[in-house]
Amino acid sequence: MFPLIFRAVRVYAPYITLPAAALIGIIGYNVENWLSDKYTPYQESIKEKRTERLLENGTSNDGSLKEKKFISDTVFDKNLSPSLQDKN
Repeated sequence: MFPLIFRAVRVYAPYITLPAAALIGIIGYNVENWLSDKYTPYQESIKEKRTERLLENGTSNDGSLKEKKFISDTVFDKNLSPSLQDKN
């Protein structure tokens, strides 16, 4: 009797386990949705926080980093010879 039952279970195992696993997965997914909090508050990235901290605390030889005097306004101001630079 047992060999006949084991043979039937072995043959029909995929037809039994797939729906059972799907049912357990659906139930688990819905229970997790009901119990968990889906809201995640916005936080600035680490890079943004570091940049803000450096802008608030740091200074360079040219002055404050917020003024950014050492950064050129246009691409054409980047590689000027010393004779063409403003003396302001």
